[in-house]
Amino acid sequence: MELTKDFTFRPFYERTSLHTSVITEVGDENLQEAYTFCRNITREHAKTFYLATRFLPNKKQRAIFAVYALCRFIDDTVDEAIDLQVNRKLDLNEIQQRLDVIREQVKVTFDTGYATNKIFRAIAHALQTYQIKKEHVLLLIDGVYMDLYKNRYKNFDELYDYSYKVASVVGLMTSEIFGYSSPEALKYAVDLGIAMQLTNIIRDVGEDLERNRIYLPQDEMDAFGVTETDLRVGIVTPEIRQLLKFQVDRAREYYKSAEKGIAMLDRDSRLPVWLARYNYARILDKVEQCEYKVLKKRVFLSTKEKLAILPSSIVRSYLL
Repeated sequence: MELTKDFTFRPFYERTSLHTSVITEVGDENLQEAYTFCRNITREHAKTFYLATRFLPNKKQRAIFAVYALCRFIDDTVDEAIDLQVNRKLDLNEIQQRLDVIREQVKVTFDTGYATNKIFRAIAHALQTYQIKKEHVLLLIDGVYMDLYKNRYKNFDELYDYSYKVASVVGLMTSEIFGYSSPEALKYAVDLGIAMQLTNIIRDVGEDLERNRIYLPQDEMDAFGVTETDLRVGIVTPEIRQLLKFQVDRAREYYKSAEKGIAMLDRDSRLPVWLARYNYARILDKVEQCEYKVLKKRVFLSTKEKLAILPSSIVRSYLL
């Protein structure tokens, strides 16, 4: 069965009231320390992202660092739980209890603005300042938790749901910090999250296999005549190449849609989004250049390649 050019593209349409960012100064020493802690986490674990966010005004920078640190904290909690689970030192109920603690911290942070943990102290201030929805943070936790019990996806609907929770909701949170002129910007933020998550999946097929995870939709594998055994052999057959090309084409459709929303962001926030959009999309170019050989190695952009698009991105972001 041939699926090429007939894949599902489903943009997300969400209507919400127009939002303008509200900015407050940070004068409390404990809060300054918390934001610095989040900044250091971002600088250590996401160097390219950190560089891009440095083009933001300081007030938006620190809020973005708080969101990233929160995402990292949730992700690390689950990764640690997975390691313990593999070693049979932690069962799913215990993992759920750990995540429930995080959920309660989020709720307390939203409801009272109070937090003792440095990351939650910073995110509490950011959440209050930019009116980020509690539901988005909780959806992120739910999405990351899915990796503990789900390692196969029957179809694109299931994969879309996962990608929305682990990636698109982050775009919705950061959009409130960036600021936007039209609520339509949010649907494009969702599309960018889907595009970036699909790119991760394409790039990491081999690494995910080692963890016994396959994010490629099972019905699409069947349609192209690709089995799990085929993937594990590690040889890119014509069928696997067509399957991956199909995934690349779908991701590019989401990038194309997402681009429309960048012009709706506050002008001082467009550059980092352009950098993220184009650098991630260029991973797909690298996948094609290596003839889809992602089963045994991971393609990546060098620092030089990432920085190469900076001049054109600056021009593009300020001419929109």
